[in-house]
Amino acid sequence: MKDIFLDLLFPNRCLDCNKIIENNLIVCNICFEKIQFTHFDYFEENTLKEICKTLFPVENAYALMQFEKESLSRKIIHELKYKNREITGKILADWITERVDFKNEKPDLIVSIPLHKKKLKERGYNQLHLFAETLSEFYNIAFDHEVILRNSYSKAQALKDKTNRLSTENIFSLNKNISEKHILLVDDVFTTGNTIATVAWEILKAGNNKVSVLVMAIDK
Repeated sequence: MKDIFLDLLFPNRCLDCNKIIENNLIVCNICFEKIQFTHFDYFEENTLKEICKTLFPVENAYALMQFEKESLSRKIIHELKYKNREITGKILADWITERVDFKNEKPDLIVSIPLHKKKLKERGYNQLHLFAETLSEFYNIAFDHEVILRNSYSKAQALKDKTNRLSTENIFSLNKNISEKHILLVDDVFTTGNTIATVAWEILKAGNNKVSVLVMAIDK
């Protein structure tokens, strides 16, 4: 009864046009068409894979959306990260499952980029966890949120200047022994690539591992 009352008082609205929509949606059908999906192929050359290849050995790479300034995709990511809408991660994962088929080259493990424990306490959740867990359930791939540790607290990438974005030394460390694994690294927005590259190298140095990348959006 309480949920029904709250829905009447605070109905779920489309992030773009503010139209009332079902609770399991973030945009209406009309505004969905405005989202700038990349149409990348996970197995083929694409912008994300090309950039990753300049930073570390990567197997495959995929970005769901373009992270353009003032775009709907930016609103969606900000809703997930800063507006306490963790369910958005599940919705984005569902959109990916409609577009990506791992075929016979399925990764062994899904690993998300961690938050520092102070940032996790502030936000109350890691925006990547439900995203990764939804992918894990659909593709039947194990996930582990504790493979990588974030050693230092820092402000959000979007709030950093370019120089600070490039500084990732000693931010991450490996928390578990892994070897002979194909790891799928997941993150929200790919900007310079330095965060993912730093984590990727920790995994690659640990043993005979391989790394692929999957992100919600690419800022390029």
